Amino acid sequence: MADVDRSRQGETTEECMPQCGYPADKLVKIMAKLRGPGGCPWDHKQTSSSLKPYVIEEAYEVVEAIDSGDPSLLCEELGDLLLQVVFHCQIADEDGVFDFNDVVEAISAKLVRRHPHVFGDVRADDAGTVLRNWERIKQREKGSPSGELASILDEVPQYLPALMQAAKIQDKASRVGFDWECAEDASAKVWEEADELKEAMASGEKERIGEELGDLLFAVVNVARLLDIDPEEALRRTNSKFASRFKFIEHRADESGVALEEMTFDEMDAIWDEAKGKGL
Repeated sequence: MADVDRSRQGETTEECMPQCGYPADKLVKIMAKLRGPGGCPWDHKQTSSSLKPYVIEEAYEVVEAIDSGDPSLLCEELGDLLLQVVFHCQIADEDGVFDFNDVVEAISAKLVRRHPHVFGDVRADDAGTVLRNWERIKQREKGSPSGELASILDEVPQYLPALMQAAKIQDKASRVGFDWECAEDASAKVWEEADELKEAMASGEKERIGEELGDLLFAVVNVARLLDIDPEEALRRTNSKFASRFKFIEHRADESGVALEEMTFDEMDAIWDEAKGKGL
């Protein structure tokens, strides 16, 4: 623990806080103090690069809070995510690049620019038209100086988990009409890709097998998207279900005094079915 500043021991938390007119200003000033002289050693060490894992972690915790249905938890987790935004802004401000107000101004201008049906005279009567207009505006904004339009896929983040990235790519392509008519049509592609995977497995060519497996997963994501099911969330639920049933097998093995390694697959599979019967 760092040495305590004895001259401030009698102050309350509120007395130590920066005095500001708006809550956002308070947060920005607190972050500046943490990064400033006499601030926090850990905060001093951070860079935008070192903070990347925390941004992802906090975003997932917001999702978990949404799923929990607890408004107070969601409020707390949104604050943690906002802290990451302010942290990055403080680092950029120290480098003279941009600050929190620049970020707010930029996103405000973007929202106005990309909603001409609200702030301009463009007509958009449904969500599909809004999305198509949004993509056209983005293409113009991201295009080259020569006037060449950017690809609508250019902004799909490369760091997304693969299932989320696949769904995002497919969604963007669908906005310009490159899509299956319905989930039933897309599901036929799943069976086709499954057959191609079988052929690849029979060939024993690992590179080909990996390619066909990727095609199959991509086709499954297409079906999920057309059924309005988040494939990442669906797989997450299945992961949780598998873990619950496997833990039940571990529990049964422990009760019997048998190590899992000593059980046959058929024995474990029978306990798995018992777990399913219990609704796990």
